[in-house]
Amino acid sequence: MATRLSSSRLYGHLWGTAETDALFDEPAMLQAWLDILVGLARAQASLGIVPAAAAAEIAAYARVEALDLEFVAEQTRLTSHSTLGLIRGLQRVLPDGAREHVYVGATVQDITDTWFGTLMRDVGAIVWRDLRACEARLLELAAQHRDTVMAGRTHGQPGSPITFGFKVASWADELRRHVDRMREGRDRWCTGQLAGAVGALAFYGPDGPELRGRFCAEVGLQDPGISWLTARDRVAEFGTVLAMICGTLARIGVEVYELSRPEIGELAEPASSGAVSSITMPHKRNPEASEHLDTLARLARASSAVLVEGMVGGHERDGRSWKAEWIALPEVCQLTAVALQLARRLLHGLEVHPEAMAAAVERFGGLGSERVLAGLTTRLGRYQAQQALHEVLREEGTTAVDLPNALARRGLATAEEVRGWGTSAAVETAAQMVDGVLARAHAVRAAEPESWR
Repeated sequence: MATRLSSSRLYGHLWGTAETDALFDEPAMLQAWLDILVGLARAQASLGIVPAAAAAEIAAYARVEALDLEFVAEQTRLTSHSTLGLIRGLQRVLPDGAREHVYVGATVQDITDTWFGTLMRDVGAIVWRDLRACEARLLELAAQHRDTVMAGRTHGQPGSPITFGFKVASWADELRRHVDRMREGRDRWCTGQLAGAVGALAFYGPDGPELRGRFCAEVGLQDPGISWLTARDRVAEFGTVLAMICGTLARIGVEVYELSRPEIGELAEPASSGAVSSITMPHKRNPEASEHLDTLARLARASSAVLVEGMVGGHERDGRSWKAEWIALPEVCQLTAVALQLARRLLHGLEVHPEAMAAAVERFGGLGSERVLAGLTTRLGRYQAQQALHEVLREEGTTAVDLPNALARRGLATAEEVRGWGTSAAVETAAQMVDGVLARAHAVRAAEPESWR
């Protein structure tokens, strides 16, 4: 029975993906914990802390399907301990000689924080793949529409002309910074935990640091060098980067949402066969994907805020921090994965309407007031030129279309001069910046691995 929308048969696809479900559902989580126990036993066996035969038997029996999960749940409730139910469940199926060698000297956080390290590694690989795929598609669109002139807008109003390639290059450049953050953070985030009761590894004596290094190698994570029981910055940073990625995707979604309005009609989401926008208004074609990207980003920011709150913990262990992470980290991971999947589909099928973009520029007289201001500034000075344009456009009620003749009537410039100042210089500069983004991105992409792991 699903008690959360993310687990719903009807709506789960809106809040997570099959890949991330496979990491976060309960059997997968428990198997990951069992794998960590196996890694711990093998590392301990390599130092003679537990018998090698016991480590081998733990590895052979530590399968979630071999456990009685009802018994595990009952023991978890009975003991009020986060992992003791699982330990007892495993001991129940182990041969007698191996039972006493499970979970030796370890604590809850050794298991769950190491699990977080594997999650950040595995989710990071999904995010890296889909983030770079979105970037690649945006680079294609930026190159294709390098010279497609459209209205730049500020405060929701037409401003000066840009190109659609310039707008898309801005999106691609921002995604590239997220790719950089993912690359730079990988070794910080994909880190194991073996700390013991207060982080000093007292149970293991002088073998502690060496054991921790071997344990981390067994589970495929970095050795932290020092216990991080209440140092939650790794988890907070990872969640924050994911929320920022969702924020960028939402920015793209908002652009598509706004520019697909029929009265603008410059963009449109790919038409989905069988999709129904409105039962009562069949003419509508709602930008559902673009809208949902913003919804996902809002929820991702909320979950990442919980992770940042966890950075404030007391002394050497504080359950308030990491227990809240058990909810918030899976949430932000699921939300980011589905946002990237949604963005890939949206960008792949995005409809671009250059004729509508050109018509908007034409409708507002070429949107060249910024260039006209630059031209008048050489004659009148910055502030006098600005004042003159404000008077012409406001007091006389002149539209941008009438601007050349209005300025000529005042003797400030000839209509031909005003038209000559035009808009081409601004558009050319925007296109040159597209070239710069494309060159930088292609150079970096050629040198970096396709896989994050």
